[in-house]
Amino acid sequence: MQVTDSVVVSGEQAPVTVRVDRWRAGLPPDAWPDSLPSTGVIWRSDVFAVADAYRAGSASVRQLLTAVLVWGYGPIGYGPWRAARSLGADPEGERLAYALEEVSTPAPDEEALRTAYRRFRDPDHARLPWLGPGLFTKVLYFVGYRRGVGGVQPLILDRLVASRLPAEAGVGRRNGWSSEEWLAYLRWAAERPGPGGVEADGVEMAVVHDR
Repeated sequence: MQVTDSVVVSGEQAPVTVRVDRWRAGLPPDAWPDSLPSTGVIWRSDVFAVADAYRAGSASVRQLLTAVLVWGYGPIGYGPWRAARSLGADPEGERLAYALEEVSTPAPDEEALRTAYRRFRDPDHARLPWLGPGLFTKVLYFVGYRRGVGGVQPLILDRLVASRLPAEAGVGRRNGWSSEEWLAYLRWAAERPGPGGVEADGVEMAVVHDR
């Protein structure tokens, strides 16, 4: 495994720390992205690096999902077990690749984001066990976010974010949000400058940390 010099995304307060040996033992060998830091100290930039490699064709969609789930679950004990079930339901990565087809383009628009969100929720197309909106919006964020271009960008929407968003963001305080609620939140964030700049994910991080 590789040790990397991680770059901190503006607004990110701390990395996620995991036991890499435990995660690797619980997942299929082909699904592990070797570029993740061997220290188990993982920043958003480390996951973005795997997403960049996926779009470039040098990492598989299963490796991408693993990177997102390692970061998303963090040290939670059931993380490797649930991640293994998500991966096991899509052994070739076909459902994941179909879900991400529209957001893997150079400049995904709102319709592409809506399509990807709906595909992840559709049992006939791309829905996977233990991969609800709180996790698949993390996948969409890392694959579809384009830094420095402004406008509507895919962002994470999980229970913590939803619980701290103001009513005008258009999101109900529950799990299982519709694609239109997610897009309303993305538009709301796009209209607000994040701390130190205009990045939409800075707004998401500020919401999470009550700033």
